[in-house]
Amino acid sequence: MNRQPHAPTREIIVAKAIEEVVSELRLVDVADYIAFIRLEHFACISDIVDSAAELFFMPETLRLGHGGEAHVGWTENPRIVLDLELRPRGATVYFALSLTALHASVEVNYVAFDAPDPDPERNTAFLEAALEAARIRKTAAAI
Repeated sequence: MNRQPHAPTREIIVAKAIEEVVSELRLVDVADYIAFIRLEHFACISDIVDSAAELFFMPETLRLGHGGEAHVGWTENPRIVLDLELRPRGATVYFALSLTALHASVEVNYVAFDAPDPDPERNTAFLEAALEAARIRKTAAAI
């Protein structure tokens, strides 16, 4: 798939939006991810993603896409890649989240807008606003 020209800017937006979710996903042992991926128990991974996302986003905003990959070898550190979808109102972001021992990264594959603007920068601004609107807000009483 050809990357969209504005993918790098949108990757930063997505990475910042899911930063807290990634912290939650890291609480799961890497061996569990490896087992679920190798045994193709993607429903288990979907539950993990849903549980992490429900703390920060409205329901159905972030979910597992088509699966994931476990890159494990004798001479390398494990790397888990999850195929994820962000679905704030008005847009859909298809991306891969890579998790390693010390780093996480986002690679946006495609962004679809329900009503795209001819100006890509406006679409990017819309995406940022839509992701912010999909977040669950902490109330003053909860702080």
